[in-house]
Amino acid sequence: METVRPLFHPSVQDVTVEGILHALADPVRVAIYAGIVGAECSQNCSSFLKVSDKAIPKSTLSQHFKALREAGLIRGERRGVEMHNTSRCAEIEQRFPGLIMAIVNAHNIQFVGKQKVKRLGSRPRRPVISAGI
Repeated sequence: METVRPLFHPSVQDVTVEGILHALADPVRVAIYAGIVGAECSQNCSSFLKVSDKAIPKSTLSQHFKALREAGLIRGERRGVEMHNTSRCAEIEQRFPGLIMAIVNAHNIQFVGKQKVKRLGSRPRRPVISAGI
């Protein structure tokens, strides 16, 4: 019988600002993390196969979750063949007050702005009628 390697979760004392910022510097990872933070329950990895209208391969998604977990941002739990992820916001909030919510809020503001630009850019434009002189 094959044993499954335990997942690494750093203690909150080992979580660093640099590690958090590095993990969240990737646009896909910050979108995944914002989704986990905004969820009321644990999130299955498969919930993020499409992030920001982009399909993410499972192998790439696995690496993103590993980076978030090793930075101390999420806690992963195996449930059968599925991995469920929860945010460690409360723990990190005690260590670095306001940091996580500032990053998540900034991401959400940026995301909403990109969505508005996308919608405006996709509207059909009226033809410009110039008066011939």
